[in-house]
Amino acid sequence: MTTKQVRSIFLSDIHLGTKACQAEHLLEFLKEYSSEYVFLLGDIVDIWSMKRGGVYWSPAQNTFVQKMLRRSRHGEKVIFIPGNHDEAMREYVGSAFGDVKVAHEHIHTAADGRKYLLIHGDEFDQVTLHHKWVAMLGDFAYDILVNLNVYLSWLRRTLKINGYWSLAGYAKRQIKTAVNFIFDFEDSVIRHVRDRGLDGVICGHIHWPMIKKIDGLTYINCGDWVDSCTAIVEHLDGSMELIYWKGSIESSLTHGIDNISEHVTGSDNHPQNNDQLTHAK
Repeated sequence: MTTKQVRSIFLSDIHLGTKACQAEHLLEFLKEYSSEYVFLLGDIVDIWSMKRGGVYWSPAQNTFVQKMLRRSRHGEKVIFIPGNHDEAMREYVGSAFGDVKVAHEHIHTAADGRKYLLIHGDEFDQVTLHHKWVAMLGDFAYDILVNLNVYLSWLRRTLKINGYWSLAGYAKRQIKTAVNFIFDFEDSVIRHVRDRGLDGVICGHIHWPMIKKIDGLTYINCGDWVDSCTAIVEHLDGSMELIYWKGSIESSLTHGIDNISEHVTGSDNHPQNNDQLTHAK
């Protein structure tokens, strides 16, 4: 089987250990792409949910873990940056599991010379930082929506309705407070990137896939493998692309940095979503 060669793959918010994890779709995606680097940007394992509601560990989730270990053994550089849901793994920053390195953050130099800060992003979420009980309550409510979505997905398959639809993602788009939180998060991250003299950031945390310019800097969010089934790939020339996985390269949608408009911090014209999507080539 021929795979598409890219330089880097960026994944976040996979939430292994939960029923909501779309591990089967993630494995489909990984079968199609080979890379020099794989960056796992936090909430890869959902320790919060496992402590609260028990462990769900499917064969596909186990296969994903083994695939990452195997890729690292075969020469791919795999770096894991823990998030808030797998924050217990931050105790192992500086060490490695097999050949998978654990880091607090990472500066990635793309093939075109641009430097990106790689983080999970929870350090820019004021709720998670200062009101953890509120974050956990919100996480519990989010889990309810995600679990309901399991039954909705079954109903859609029974009725032969194609495609994956997320109830949690729909609710997030409809609630103005959630949308405003997302924009505040993006602006906070970009201010930090500017202070450090970098060209952009690649993160996760908020389950809101995005690639755009903010005040001349590049903001990229990987999205997740619960609601969105999205990933970021860096091509061999250093260009970045957001992929909405739909089961195959041909049917998947992509969003590149070349077809996005500039956003100025503080303006009211926040883009509501990635509105210029193309089919993957």
